[in-house]
Order: sequence, then C-alpha cells, then structure tokens
Amino acid sequence: MPPAFTAGERARITEGLLETGYRLFTTQGLRKTALDDLAAPVGIAKSSFYAFFASKEALYLELMLRQAPRLHSRLSAVLEQAEDTRAALRGFLRATVQILEDDPLYHRLITHPEEMRAVAGRVGPADAARAREVLPLPEFLAAARAKGQLVDAGTDELLGVLQAVLLLPMHRDDIGEDRYPGVLDRLIDIVATGLTTE
Repeated sequence: MPPAFTAGERARITEGLLETGYRLFTTQGLRKTALDDLAAPVGIAKSSFYAFFASKEALYLELMLRQAPRLHSRLSAVLEQAEDTRAALRGFLRATVQILEDDPLYHRLITHPEEMRAVAGRVGPADAARAREVLPLPEFLAAARAKGQLVDAGTDELLGVLQAVLLLPMHRDDIGEDRYPGVLDRLIDIVATGLTTE
C-alpha cells in the first residue's frame, strides 16, 4: 500500500510529476516513458505514482488541461476579433492548427497518433468535460446560428467538420511538405465557406 503523504508532499510531488512528465512526454513520448522514469525523479516508488494519477495517460491529459485557460483565451480572441463568421472560422482553424504544430504536448500527439488514441482512451466523462472547455467554439457556433450565419446543421455535425480539418496535421507527411501549406489553406477556406451563409 502506498504511503500517506502530507498536503505539502502531495503538492510538491504532483508538481514534480507534471514537470518530469512534460519533459519526458515531449522528448521521448508516452510509450517510451516508464512509470519508474516518472516516479524516480520525485523520490517516490513506482506504485506510489497511482496515488497521484490513475495512469501515464491521465498525467498527460492533466498537462494538456493545465494549458486550457491560455489556449481558450487565445482562441476566443481570434473568434471575437474576426470581421464576420466566415473569417472567424478561418482564423480559429488556422490558430488551432498552429497550436497543434507549435505546442510540444499537442504536437507529440498529432505526430504519434497511437499516443493520441492512448490518451483519448483514458479520458473519463469529467476529463472530457474539462477538455471541451479548451475550445470556445460551442458558444460561438450557437451565437452564429442564432444570427442565421451558419448552414442548417447540428452542433455535433459542425464540430465534427471542424475537427476533421484539425486531423490534417497528422497527415502532413502523407500529403507532402511542399503541398501541405496550400492544401491546409484551401481546406480551411472550403470548410469556412461551406459552413457559413454569408
């Protein structure tokens, strides 16, 4: 049975696990990171890891969710500053793709789909609700729909179409480095135009 930890120890160890996890997940990935690799630097036994996180995937998800407020602010600003709904969708998709390409945690997942599936497979209902809060899109879509600026489609369908665009970075190598920027721009324009009535 793992030892009991004081509140101070729990806080220190949790932060240490998050720091170690970030470093290891972004350099060697989820699959190659063993529990010993995470536990040893913070001075706990491998079995004690579970007193802090249910799994390596849960630690990865927590790292992503801790970035949620910053990402939400960035994407909200893109949506709010656009001149119309179509421009807002274009800006949102471009900004989100940029996050996926620039942020080490998200980039790792899109370049290693098996790790994305592993993290997604461990997401419980509460974590899924927290993850949805990263994207300010549902509120934006509801407001645009109320103004008659979106095609007649359900929110889930609209979100699914937008999410499909965000899968493109996973296929960058398949598309080819030379063609990828043009394909991405064209796809974003087609989707933004196809979803709006302006």
